[in-house]
Amino acid sequence: MNTSLKEEFWDRIDDIRTGMLGTDKARAVPMTHYVDKDAKALWFITANGTDLAKTAQTGESAEYIVISNDEHLYARIDGKVQAVTDPAKLDELWNAIAGAWFEDGRQDDDIQLLRMDLSEAEVWATGGSLSFLYQVAKAHITDEKPDMGQHGTIRF
Repeated sequence: MNTSLKEEFWDRIDDIRTGMLGTDKARAVPMTHYVDKDAKALWFITANGTDLAKTAQTGESAEYIVISNDEHLYARIDGKVQAVTDPAKLDELWNAIAGAWFEDGRQDDDIQLLRMDLSEAEVWATGGSLSFLYQVAKAHITDEKPDMGQHGTIRF
């Protein structure tokens, strides 16, 4: 691959919808993320009463795990998550998926916007299952280790 791992990360995560978000004080739960590459951040919409929303009130170290067979991206993303009140950003992110979780839709008082400012990520960007099979077969023939794609730690 001739693009940098960081570029691969941003390109592929933008096409992925979900991962597992957790903090030291809140267990990891499935969440839908919204990419903000310019701010080096991921956004989430949750409910006020969740453990994530409660711990994000004071800013908390967070970890977001993404596994996507479709995009061939596997990542452990570290950063800080904080609760944010930003009606304009919420309007920008709001969609039918978010609306399904809130009884009163976009106007629901229970909505909490979370922003995760990224610090670093360990990333595996692979060529997918066909590439994997080819690399394993090639390794058996050539006695060389298979090329499983790009792997490394990126800093934001």
